[in-house]
Amino acid sequence: MTGFREQGSGIPLTLLHGISSGAASWHKQMALPGYRVLAWDMPGYGESPMLAAAPADAGDYADALARMLDRAGVEQTILVGHSLGALVAAAFAAKYPQRVLYLVLADVAQGYGQAEAAQREKVWQGRQQQIALGGEAMAQGRAAKLLRPGAREADVATVAAGMRRLRRDGYLAAAWMLAHDDIRRWPPLPPARRWTFPAVSVAICKER
Repeated sequence: MTGFREQGSGIPLTLLHGISSGAASWHKQMALPGYRVLAWDMPGYGESPMLAAAPADAGDYADALARMLDRAGVEQTILVGHSLGALVAAAFAAKYPQRVLYLVLADVAQGYGQAEAAQREKVWQGRQQQIALGGEAMAQGRAAKLLRPGAREADVATVAAGMRRLRRDGYLAAAWMLAHDDIRRWPPLPPARRWTFPAVSVAICKER
Protein backbone atom coordinates (compact mmCIF):
# COMPACT_ATOMS: atom_id res chain seq x y z
CA MET A 1 0.00 0.00 0.00
CA THR A 2 1.23 3.47 -0.87
CA GLY A 3 2.50 5.15 2.28
CA PHE A 4 1.84 8.68 3.45
CA ARG A 5 2.38 11.02 6.38
CA GLU A 6 -0.62 12.71 7.94
CA GLN A 7 -1.17 15.58 10.34
CA GLY A 8 -4.05 17.79 11.44
CA SER A 9 -7.77 17.82 10.79
CA GLY A 10 -10.09 19.73 8.51
CA ILE A 11 -10.09 20.15 4.74
CA PRO A 12 -7.98 17.42 3.09
CA LEU A 13 -4.78 18.75 1.50
CA THR A 14 -2.66 16.22 -0.40
CA LEU A 15 0.99 16.94 -1.25
CA LEU A 16 2.92 15.16 -4.02
CA HIS A 17 6.72 15.38 -3.98
CA GLY A 18 9.23 15.48 -6.83
CA ILE A 19 11.56 12.85 -8.23
CA SER A 20 14.47 13.43 -5.86
CA SER A 21 12.59 13.66 -2.57
CA GLY A 22 9.79 12.07 -0.59
CA ALA A 23 7.04 12.74 1.91
CA ALA A 24 9.54 14.15 4.41
CA SER A 25 10.27 17.07 2.08
CA TRP A 26 6.92 18.57 3.10
CA HIS A 27 7.69 18.65 6.84
CA LYS A 28 7.30 22.43 7.05
CA GLN A 29 3.85 22.29 5.45
CA MET A 30 2.38 19.53 7.60
CA ALA A 31 1.08 21.69 10.46
CA LEU A 32 -1.52 23.88 8.75
CA PRO A 33 -4.46 24.86 10.98
CA GLY A 34 -7.78 23.82 9.50
CA TYR A 35 -6.33 21.21 7.15
CA ARG A 36 -5.83 17.48 7.21
CA VAL A 37 -2.49 17.30 5.44
CA LEU A 38 -1.44 14.10 3.68
CA ALA A 39 2.00 13.83 2.08
CA TRP A 40 2.52 10.66 0.10
CA ASP A 41 5.61 8.64 -0.64
CA MET A 42 4.94 7.87 -4.27
CA PRO A 43 5.22 4.21 -5.31
CA GLY A 44 8.84 3.11 -5.06
CA TYR A 45 9.70 5.79 -2.49
CA GLY A 46 9.97 5.42 1.28
CA GLU A 47 8.14 2.27 2.30
CA SER A 48 5.71 2.42 -0.63
CA PRO A 49 5.78 -0.66 -2.88
CA MET A 50 6.46 -0.41 -6.58
CA LEU A 51 3.56 -0.21 -9.00
CA ALA A 52 2.46 -3.44 -10.64
CA ALA A 53 2.48 -1.70 -14.03
CA ALA A 54 5.92 -1.45 -15.58
CA PRO A 55 6.73 0.81 -17.19
CA ALA A 56 4.19 3.13 -15.58
CA ASP A 57 2.90 6.47 -16.78
CA ALA A 58 1.45 9.33 -14.74
CA GLY A 59 -2.00 7.78 -14.97
CA ASP A 60 -0.77 4.66 -13.19
CA TYR A 61 0.63 6.79 -10.38
CA ALA A 62 -2.66 8.71 -10.28
CA ASP A 63 -4.53 5.44 -9.81
CA ALA A 64 -2.24 4.60 -6.88
CA LEU A 65 -3.02 8.00 -5.38
CA ALA A 66 -6.75 7.36 -5.74
CA ARG A 67 -6.37 4.07 -3.88
CA MET A 68 -4.37 5.77 -1.15
CA LEU A 69 -7.04 8.43 -0.70
CA ASP A 70 -9.71 5.73 -0.59
CA ARG A 71 -7.81 4.03 2.21
CA ALA A 72 -7.50 7.33 4.06
CA GLY A 73 -11.23 7.98 3.70
CA VAL A 74 -10.68 11.09 1.57
CA GLU A 75 -13.28 11.64 -1.14
CA GLN A 76 -12.18 15.13 -2.23
CA THR A 77 -8.94 17.00 -1.65
CA ILE A 78 -6.94 20.08 -2.43
CA LEU A 79 -4.12 18.64 -4.53
CA VAL A 80 -0.62 20.12 -4.67
CA GLY A 81 2.02 18.67 -6.98
CA HIS A 82 5.63 19.82 -6.99
CA SER A 83 7.99 19.11 -9.89
CA LEU A 84 7.33 15.52 -11.03
CA GLY A 85 4.47 15.46 -8.54
CA ALA A 86 2.80 18.11 -10.70
CA LEU A 87 2.72 15.67 -13.60
CA VAL A 88 1.03 13.08 -11.39
CA ALA A 89 -1.36 15.71 -10.01
CA ALA A 90 -2.39 16.73 -13.53
CA ALA A 91 -3.03 13.10 -14.44
CA PHE A 92 -5.10 12.63 -11.28
CA ALA A 93 -7.16 15.73 -12.08
CA ALA A 94 -7.75 14.44 -15.61
CA LYS A 95 -8.82 10.97 -14.44
CA TYR A 96 -10.62 11.92 -11.22
CA PRO A 97 -11.80 15.54 -11.63
CA GLN A 98 -14.67 15.03 -9.19
CA ARG A 99 -12.17 14.35 -6.40
CA VAL A 100 -10.21 17.61 -6.74
CA LEU A 101 -11.27 20.72 -4.81
CA TYR A 102 -8.34 22.87 -5.93
CA LEU A 103 -5.29 22.03 -8.03
CA VAL A 104 -1.87 23.61 -7.49
CA LEU A 105 1.03 22.79 -9.82
CA ALA A 106 4.38 24.12 -8.59
CA ASP A 107 7.73 24.19 -10.40
CA VAL A 108 6.28 21.81 -12.97
CA ALA A 109 8.29 18.95 -14.49
CA GLN A 110 6.43 18.82 -17.79
CA GLY A 111 7.96 15.54 -18.95
CA TYR A 112 9.56 14.72 -22.29
CA GLY A 113 6.94 12.47 -23.82
CA GLN A 114 6.42 14.78 -26.79
CA ALA A 115 10.11 15.49 -27.34
CA GLU A 116 12.22 13.90 -30.05
CA ALA A 117 13.23 10.31 -29.38
CA ALA A 118 16.87 11.32 -28.97
CA GLN A 119 15.96 13.84 -26.27
CA ARG A 120 13.83 11.30 -24.42
CA GLU A 121 16.68 8.80 -24.50
CA LYS A 122 19.15 11.44 -23.29
CA VAL A 123 16.96 12.25 -20.29
CA TRP A 124 16.41 8.58 -19.51
CA GLN A 125 20.09 7.71 -19.76
CA GLY A 126 21.08 10.74 -17.70
CA ARG A 127 18.78 9.76 -14.84
CA GLN A 128 20.09 6.20 -14.90
CA GLN A 129 23.63 7.53 -14.62
CA GLN A 130 22.69 9.78 -11.70
CA ILE A 131 21.15 7.06 -9.55
CA ALA A 132 23.99 4.67 -10.44
CA LEU A 133 26.30 7.00 -8.50
CA GLY A 134 24.27 6.37 -5.35
CA GLY A 135 22.22 8.56 -3.05
CA GLU A 136 25.23 10.03 -1.27
CA ALA A 137 26.79 11.26 -4.50
CA MET A 138 23.47 12.70 -5.63
CA ALA A 139 23.03 14.46 -2.30
CA GLN A 140 26.46 16.05 -2.50
CA GLY A 141 26.15 17.07 -6.11
CA ARG A 142 22.50 18.09 -6.47
CA ALA A 143 20.88 18.96 -3.14
CA ALA A 144 21.87 22.63 -3.09
CA LYS A 145 20.93 23.05 -6.77
CA LEU A 146 17.29 22.20 -6.05
CA LEU A 147 16.90 25.17 -3.71
CA ARG A 148 17.21 28.90 -4.16
CA PRO A 149 20.68 30.47 -4.02
CA GLY A 150 21.66 31.12 -0.42
CA ALA A 151 19.20 28.60 1.01
CA ARG A 152 19.65 27.78 4.68
CA GLU A 153 22.01 24.95 5.49
CA ALA A 154 19.24 23.15 7.37
CA ASP A 155 17.05 23.16 4.26
CA VAL A 156 19.89 21.87 2.07
CA ALA A 157 20.50 19.14 4.66
CA THR A 158 16.84 18.12 4.51
CA VAL A 159 16.96 17.80 0.72
CA ALA A 160 20.23 15.88 0.91
CA ALA A 161 18.79 13.47 3.48
CA GLY A 162 15.89 12.73 1.15
CA MET A 163 18.26 11.96 -1.69
CA ARG A 164 20.23 9.55 0.46
CA ARG A 165 17.01 7.62 1.10
CA LEU A 166 16.16 7.23 -2.59
CA ARG A 167 15.50 3.70 -3.77
CA ARG A 168 17.04 2.81 -7.09
CA ASP A 169 13.99 0.94 -8.39
CA GLY A 170 11.55 3.68 -7.43
CA TYR A 171 13.74 6.45 -8.81
CA LEU A 172 14.21 4.67 -12.13
CA ALA A 173 10.48 4.06 -12.50
CA ALA A 174 9.81 7.75 -11.87
CA ALA A 175 12.62 8.72 -14.23
CA TRP A 176 11.08 6.59 -16.98
CA MET A 177 7.82 8.46 -16.48
CA LEU A 178 9.64 11.80 -16.64
CA ALA A 179 11.38 10.84 -19.87
CA HIS A 180 8.38 9.27 -21.62
CA ASP A 181 5.22 10.97 -20.34
CA ASP A 182 4.11 14.57 -20.77
CA ILE A 183 1.73 16.77 -18.81
CA ARG A 184 0.04 17.69 -22.09
CA ARG A 185 -1.24 14.11 -22.30
CA TRP A 186 -3.47 14.88 -19.33
CA PRO A 187 -5.55 17.94 -20.25
CA PRO A 188 -9.08 18.54 -18.94
CA LEU A 189 -10.56 17.51 -22.27
CA PRO A 190 -12.90 16.66 -23.95
CA PRO A 191 -15.22 19.51 -22.96
CA ALA A 192 -17.51 17.15 -21.05
CA ARG A 193 -14.64 16.52 -18.62
CA ARG A 194 -13.37 20.08 -18.23
CA TRP A 195 -12.13 20.96 -14.78
CA THR A 196 -14.81 22.54 -12.63
CA PHE A 197 -12.41 23.49 -9.83
CA PRO A 198 -9.85 26.31 -9.44
CA ALA A 199 -6.36 25.51 -10.71
CA VAL A 200 -3.13 27.48 -10.46
CA SER A 201 0.40 26.95 -11.71
CA VAL A 202 2.81 28.54 -9.26
CA ALA A 203 5.77 28.34 -11.61
CA ILE A 204 6.79 26.46 -14.70
CA CYS A 205 10.40 25.61 -15.40
CA LYS A 206 12.49 22.71 -16.58
CA GLU A 207 13.12 19.79 -14.25
CA ARG A 208 16.59 20.18 -12.81
